[in-house]
Amino acid sequence: SERVWAKSSFRVFRVSSWFQSSPSLGTGTTKSHETSRNKRNTKLAFGLSTLFSASLCLGGVFSAAAQSDGSQQNQTGRAGTFAITNARIVTVSGAIIENGTVVIEDGKITAVGVGVNVPSNAEKIDGKGLSVYPGMIDAGTNLGLAEITQGANATMDLTEIGTMNANAKAITAVNPHSSHVNVTRVNGITTVQTSPGGGLIAGQSAVINLNGSTQGDMAVVPTSALVINFPRVATFGGFNPQAAPQAVDFNEAVKRRDTQIEELKKIFKNAENYARAKEAYAKDKTLPNPATDLKLEAMVPYIRGQRPVIFTAERERDIRAVIKFVSEMKLKGVISGGQEAWRVADDLKKNDIAVVYTNIYNLPVRDDDAYDYLFEAPAKLQQAGVRFAIGTGDRGAEVRDLPYHAGLAGAFGLSKEDALKSVTLYPAQILGVSDRLGSIDVGKVANVVVTDGDILEPRTNIKYLFIGGRLLPLSSRHTELFDSFKDRKESRTPIP
Repeated sequence: SERVWAKSSFRVFRVSSWFQSSPSLGTGTTKSHETSRNKRNTKLAFGLSTLFSASLCLGGVFSAAAQSDGSQQNQTGRAGTFAITNARIVTVSGAIIENGTVVIEDGKITAVGVGVNVPSNAEKIDGKGLSVYPGMIDAGTNLGLAEITQGANATMDLTEIGTMNANAKAITAVNPHSSHVNVTRVNGITTVQTSPGGGLIAGQSAVINLNGSTQGDMAVVPTSALVINFPRVATFGGFNPQAAPQAVDFNEAVKRRDTQIEELKKIFKNAENYARAKEAYAKDKTLPNPATDLKLEAMVPYIRGQRPVIFTAERERDIRAVIKFVSEMKLKGVISGGQEAWRVADDLKKNDIAVVYTNIYNLPVRDDDAYDYLFEAPAKLQQAGVRFAIGTGDRGAEVRDLPYHAGLAGAFGLSKEDALKSVTLYPAQILGVSDRLGSIDVGKVANVVVTDGDILEPRTNIKYLFIGGRLLPLSSRHTELFDSFKDRKESRTPIP
């Protein structure tokens, strides 16, 4: 199908249940992964695909301007009143409705069910044989902040200089005309949380819809969370091409990590003191007025628990340190990454810390880990009662693969219903936007996807796409390339 072709198929997954094949990665950053029982074959496939992607990138950098002219991004769709009739409606929040109708008006879902009244001015879409889903949500991306990750630094706006950048806002750096926007949304992903990177306190993430001519048009929550790259125990001392890799003593690594955590605590305490001083001055003008500090000011809603703080952490020992930090600072914590989060599931549940799991496409860390070690983690989190969502953890090029991340988790222990919720309702709940997004319910924003099959299946095609109630064209750089070459005839002219 066109949907599968548009993934630039360079690798194949073999999964024993739910679906037989998944899309492959394109020419961006590669996370090659093959679920073979033969681990040597897995590592060989990883090396070959990485080498192949590197060779493609060399040519891709020079033609980027021609391929990313923003033509698809200028198509923001058309508003109107729409009625999708005779369709199978997967509400996610409730029971599936067979042969039902969804009415979209003024950017919202205004009616859902069987036998609903269709406005006389509605544009009708016959949904016979089709399914209606809420748009999918990726809560773990850098989409819009990075275009060409290797060889074109001018297209990167992911990090700021320094270690403490709480006042840096991802929303101001989002490129609405990124090629990744259309490539992602035509696969059914309508909303993402995009986060800055780098430093200790990276800045503030944003929840955006994948449609709009400006950052303001796209914004759902302009400043959704504070992103902290939590200090970790690192025993790798760095790479030196002139010498063997240097190892750091484990106890020394722990000491360095603990020193950084103390520095982080100091920053949080300074922000709390700053907030108190500002509040005191507001009540009593005879007191000294603290000098404005934009970085500390930006942290106030987060240290007060009004907004979530996202901690990037993967290993069990580092996640335990995050749990301790969140408990001491009384924060609303979220783990991003969470490779070994299932190992501390009880503590995560006890402290109500959610996990945005971004390791489905990654390789197991240890040589003796089972090939499906990372595929099973979401099921283990769900069984332990931990709030979680599945994300890609990608900078943009492969956020489009989100449904297949969830599909793989569904093939390895996670129920089909929870797999779908992990990329719709669950991330909406974690991001605090479940009152607007994540399910097909009256009153919610009309981010709606109409498909000809299961939305988590790679063979399924998107037939209609709505974001904010606007009917969008299903075009992207990938589809335009497909249309350009699908009817190309084999040349019989000999090569000189």
